[in-house]
Amino acid sequence: AWDIGVAGLGRALSADLGSAFIRQAYSRLVIDCNRRPEAPGSIVMVSDGTVVPGNADLDDEARARRLAEIYQPYQAAIGDWLDANLARRPILVSLHSFTPSMNGKDRPWSLGVLHRGDSPFSDAVLGLLRDRMGEAVGDNEPYRMDSTDNTVPLQADPRGLDYLELEVRQDLLDNKKAEQAMSALLGPVLLQALAQVRPQPV
Repeated sequence: AWDIGVAGLGRALSADLGSAFIRQAYSRLVIDCNRRPEAPGSIVMVSDGTVVPGNADLDDEARARRLAEIYQPYQAAIGDWLDANLARRPILVSLHSFTPSMNGKDRPWSLGVLHRGDSPFSDAVLGLLRDRMGEAVGDNEPYRMDSTDNTVPLQADPRGLDYLELEVRQDLLDNKKAEQAMSALLGPVLLQALAQVRPQPV
């Protein structure tokens, strides 16, 4: 119903890196803000085999209200921050977490880097993480970026910004200590990747 551990991880990374962190407070079962509003997964009827009663028989007015009250303010906050900092050429990092198993299938990856093959920053992060963790880091696993993904194409693409969509398995974020440990792992990797794609002049 929500990306477990991402709020704590995002806060920790924000503090460690001095970066902004914008998160959605609502469950994705109300409306999924990383899905296009017209996509079937925007407001789901069934999630991982569980029926979502509050989403049954929603009329157009109820859908529009969720869009106006939850989805649009979230995406507007991201866009406003990017526009205010565009001169610094920020990189948009979209954080998510995933369940250790879904639909009866185990997911062996600890982390996943999702991309479309057009992101130097994602390539650098993937390479650095695989140097440390090998095949435990999924390349477009457990999900692939596809036409339903929303935040990166909506926010990074029109501004010509690089991006990273990062997935962390939820059992690696199940308490505050684990969140801090994951931030301690990821923070240096993100900085090293940034140095690779934006080397400082000598």
